Amino acid sequence: MSAFRRGSWWIVMAMAVACGPRGTEVATVKDARPAIALPDLSKAAESVQRQVRERHATLETLAANATVSPADLGLAYGELGKVLMAAQYADAAEASFRAAQQVNPDDYRWPYYLAHLRRSRGDAPQALALFERTSQLRPDDVATRVWLGETYLQLGQPAAAEIQFSAALQRLPTSVSARFGLGRAALARRDYKGAVVQLEDVLARDPKAAGAHYPLSLAYAGLGDTKKADQHLRLRANHEILPADPLLVELEALLESPQTYESQGIRALEREDWAAAADQFRKGLALAPTSAALHHRLGTALGMLGDRAAARSEFETAVRLSPDTFLAQYSLGLLLQEDGLHQEAIKRFQAALDVRPIYTPARLRLASSLRRTGRVAAALAEYQRTLDGAADLVEARLGRATVLAQLGRDKEARDELATAARETESPVFKHGLARLLATSPDDTVRDGTRAMMLVQELMAEGRTLDLGETMAMTLAELGQFDRAMSVQRDLMVAAKKAQLPAVVARLSVNLARYERREPCRTPWTLAEVP
Repeated sequence: MSAFRRGSWWIVMAMAVACGPRGTEVATVKDARPAIALPDLSKAAESVQRQVRERHATLETLAANATVSPADLGLAYGELGKVLMAAQYADAAEASFRAAQQVNPDDYRWPYYLAHLRRSRGDAPQALALFERTSQLRPDDVATRVWLGETYLQLGQPAAAEIQFSAALQRLPTSVSARFGLGRAALARRDYKGAVVQLEDVLARDPKAAGAHYPLSLAYAGLGDTKKADQHLRLRANHEILPADPLLVELEALLESPQTYESQGIRALEREDWAAAADQFRKGLALAPTSAALHHRLGTALGMLGDRAAARSEFETAVRLSPDTFLAQYSLGLLLQEDGLHQEAIKRFQAALDVRPIYTPARLRLASSLRRTGRVAAALAEYQRTLDGAADLVEARLGRATVLAQLGRDKEARDELATAARETESPVFKHGLARLLATSPDDTVRDGTRAMMLVQELMAEGRTLDLGETMAMTLAELGQFDRAMSVQRDLMVAAKKAQLPAVVARLSVNLARYERREPCRTPWTLAEVP
């Protein structure tokens, strides 16, 4: 998402928008041809400087032509404004759009872009007037209606916002952003039931719309449903739910600059179009071949395309260009870890943490590689560090429990898994507890009957290879070796069909035990998660 869509990029503007009081049309000067002074472009990429100067030259040529039509002259002002806005020269962009609006007040694009400039600087009243003017010129535009609703919400007018969101939905019933707005408008009016209906519908239509979880949590809290409120609060994320907006998308793709291609590539990654993302990042690298960030992003796209060798090459280039690029260090570590090169992976994860000590994914992966290389105590320390900063992190809690078991501290592992199973709704802790109860070498911990109860509860919710393996372990612990062997063989057939040779090899080891009438006494192998 580009900076101006997030509203965090604005520069204080000295010029006023050519907009009268709310609800009135912008005054026009029939033959006005204001001169637009270019800002200092010296810090912009050469390709951007060229684009700006070309559009400025076109404008000056048309402005010198006494016979040019208002539509053509207004377009020239507007096109200059667009490239300036995309390049984040806010003052000059506003001056250009203001001139375009003066010359051709009937073109809805110019008040629309001006409204976003005003919105970005926090001037909600002026943004509202400009969005309203846009809506007068183009009543059926869904994006304008949604932005009007957003601005009314910002101004504390939820009833007026609801009118705009409803109008947007009438025109486009599938609009998730309009429905999201209706949900928040209902929440602001304390219509908690209405808010739940709209916000649950948002998530049903788009499960990735994580921004809906927080207001939905508030709505459930308003209804007194603390369980659901807590569920959605844990799922909250800073994720914008924006309308489909061709005019802003056009701005994002306008500049021929490394930043533009990076932005377009990121958007492609978000929609999981890996090939398009790689293409955009390559275009960016053609303009900025020493950009470590672009090399890392290209490596990410290539990795998703399955080209691990090319991905690794890009990550290595990124860290060579900038060793402090912690994400590239982390990504390189992931590839090394997946290839079983844990000592090298540890170095990369540690390098990422040296730059960003709070980067939890790197610390979790570091702990995982440490335990796989036999450095179990060090792995336990890393899991504990993670939990010190994020006590509810599932992977860290499960990792700590498995390492405790690996250290022979099965009672502590059991208690930790049992506590986590009570405190959370994640089935991984109940499964981990069942696995430990079925296989622990400690007679005071092992409890096959209780393990079977847990496995049966989990199987009622769905079956997986891992859960089937735990079932076989539990059957063996209970002395039902024939059933354990039957289950294990079925699992091996399924693993072969899924082309999981490592899993087949692991299953065969326990099958041999069951054939010898021996139970399993190893809850987790080093190769298993986490």
